[in-house]
Amino acid sequence: MKGLPIFSKPGLTQALHHARLIRPGDWLVLVLGLVAVGVLITRFWLGERQGERLLIRQGGAVFLNAPLTRDLSADVSGPLGMTHIELVGRRARVLRDPGPRQLCVHQGWISRAGEAAICLPNQVSIEITGASRQYDSLNY
Repeated sequence: MKGLPIFSKPGLTQALHHARLIRPGDWLVLVLGLVAVGVLITRFWLGERQGERLLIRQGGAVFLNAPLTRDLSADVSGPLGMTHIELVGRRARVLRDPGPRQLCVHQGWISRAGEAAICLPNQVSIEITGASRQYDSLNY
């Protein structure tokens, strides 16, 4: 049994061998790359984008443009019936909608600039607007 490395598992021995091939400059580039990725993720995906106004559209036209600082309820008429929208505590949501799948209701609360809930069958949408928009695939 002489000559066997301290670690008898071949995978671990191979990993240690590969780690020795990475030089200090390689580690520096790797660490700087990971830090850059972390900063970009927090900046573009996790950063707070405070909304300023609630924009309600009905049939493509602006129905209401209200500041998020005041609470309100609005009933918006569409081809299928009334959509009930609620704005409470700087957050907005579609409370009730006559659409068959209820996708805009299931969207839940929206509060960040660029977020939206769209009720396509009833042609009603709500969107939070602000100075800067949240990054998403539409901005790409």
